[in-house]
Amino acid sequence: MSDCIFCKIMKDEIPVEKVYQDKNVIGFKDIHPQAETHLLFVHKDHSADIVEMMENDPDAIKDVMNAISAYAKKTGLCDRGFRIVTNVGESAGQSVFHAHFHVLSHARLGQFGK
Repeated sequence: MSDCIFCKIMKDEIPVEKVYQDKNVIGFKDIHPQAETHLLFVHKDHSADIVEMMENDPDAIKDVMNAISAYAKKTGLCDRGFRIVTNVGESAGQSVFHAHFHVLSHARLGQFGK
């Protein structure tokens, strides 16, 4: 989609701090972090949300989860613990309508900024 911010990121039209990339998935730092570690993992094929992703290409979810797992193992995030969150719909907090997964980690989630 031409006006999708994540699609523009994939085309390198918008710079981000990438932490992961393979042929299907990109991972990058969130520009408004809600935890000490706040990353976004996005499949390169556009789906509005995880429901649409599941309907169109269920393997895309597996691609993203494999990418998160590979990143977590490589960086030691598994040892610290982390949370994966995805929002579906505006009322649930989704603000970019390209399916994406937040990866959050902190010494004690829920205590960031306190």
